[in-house]
Amino acid sequence: MIITEPKWKSLLANTIGPIFTPAQCQDIINLGRQQKAQRGLVGHKVEGKKEGKYDTKSRLATISWIPFHLMTDMYKIIEKSMSQANGNHFGYDGMQISEQGQFTEYLKGGFYDWHMDAELNGLAEGPVRKISMTILLSHPSEFKGGELEFMAKGNTPPPLLQGQAIFFNSLIRHRVSKVTKGVRRSLVMWFGGPPFK
Repeated sequence: MIITEPKWKSLLANTIGPIFTPAQCQDIINLGRQQKAQRGLVGHKVEGKKEGKYDTKSRLATISWIPFHLMTDMYKIIEKSMSQANGNHFGYDGMQISEQGQFTEYLKGGFYDWHMDAELNGLAEGPVRKISMTILLSHPSEFKGGELEFMAKGNTPPPLLQGQAIFFNSLIRHRVSKVTKGVRRSLVMWFGGPPFK
């Protein structure tokens, strides 16, 4: 017996429009820049080993983490949007916010090469990453390059508007192309649920 996924399921889902206003995007940027900045790592946490590594050939970006208690309204809006996207496009059970939001800045020359957000070795404990999200915080006129691209046939979304979110399956390989001018700022999050069966 061959089991197929329902035709309504998809790998990518943009919100219809922005979920945050330009002023709200600026508030997130301001708070993100107030947190402790660090260089973005590559790789996933494996039991007994450091979480990821620095690799400027794969990723060149500055990140910080936005504590839940500092932006509870923002997290509520994102959780509601994720629930709608999951119900309409992904169909996973028991999905929840599993990690703090990652504020990311890509300066000129910054990029993140092809990668997946989910780890495949099965060593991570639940909740398991299943849905990833990116919200563009910068206005598109503030940078060039820095496109979010997906290695999935027929899944090339239109460019994001400021404050708009895209949700996608965490197993899809994706990248942020090199920024050639200006600064690209975004908020990245992951949502998890029970291990895959």
